[in-house]
Amino acid sequence: MLTAQQKPYNQKLNNCLLRKKDITLVVKREDLLHEHISGNKFRKLYYNVIEAREKGYDKLLTFGGAYSNHIAATAAAGNELGIKTIGVIRGDELGKNLEKTLEKNPTLGFAVSQGMQLHFVSRKAYRQKNGPEFITNLFQLFGKFYLVPEGGTNELAVKGTEEILTPEDDSFDFICSAVGTGGTISGLINAAKSHQKVLGFPALKEQFLHQNIAKYTQSNNWELIRAYHFGGFAKIDKKLVDFINMVNSLHNLPLDPIYTGKMLFGIIDLIKKDYFPKGSKILAIHTGGLQGKAGMNIRLKEKRLPLLKS
Repeated sequence: MLTAQQKPYNQKLNNCLLRKKDITLVVKREDLLHEHISGNKFRKLYYNVIEAREKGYDKLLTFGGAYSNHIAATAAAGNELGIKTIGVIRGDELGKNLEKTLEKNPTLGFAVSQGMQLHFVSRKAYRQKNGPEFITNLFQLFGKFYLVPEGGTNELAVKGTEEILTPEDDSFDFICSAVGTGGTISGLINAAKSHQKVLGFPALKEQFLHQNIAKYTQSNNWELIRAYHFGGFAKIDKKLVDFINMVNSLHNLPLDPIYTGKMLFGIIDLIKKDYFPKGSKILAIHTGGLQGKAGMNIRLKEKRLPLLKS
């Protein structure tokens, strides 16, 4: 079973905007759960790993892009627990010169250092990853394995993310989370109290999240705020970089550029626009993902944009 390295705590932010608007903003530091299996990735993998072991599997197979938090976390979990891991990676061009790829890609380099076997597929083939023929081919290649979906989202993952909220969080009016595949917000929706509203900030342009979330919850205490994806998944500009660096400097709060940076940018903007009633108490979930900063800085450097500070 995965073991947390540190208990998350609630970090209260304080600045003139919050005081002026009479808003309480607190960040739940789930990123501190584990150095390499942080935040929602720890929560999503926790019960999946237990299930895999109980059913006698000695291999986990999952999917992700070249800078996937989920790939890095799954590799680390496998290394910690002595379970083999296989990562099916989008982009067969990355496998043509693996040594060069690993040298330039900190996420995949880390995954391999944790013992993960990488299997690269074309982007066209990757789109069929949930199809029976694609999965059958993987079983033929790798034998028996426990399948963890892309992003880690399934019923066991949602069960894990339901444990993010604790009794000390009952006083909050709004629970906010970045959204990728919908697993984390589904757990938060299920765990939220009747007086709480859950706000999701998608990190990408999407048409599927309502449907995904509806698979795991029957509640209607939630809303998706779609205005802060910055152009799509992994898209970023100078404004977002400057915001992330400012938050880190003022509040000693590191954010990642794919998920939590966009979420907190959105929350602050909504506070400025008086979306939240005066006196509101907001809890923002830090879902981790800080390993992605190194890879993003490579891209930012290529574009001659400011870098994310550590």
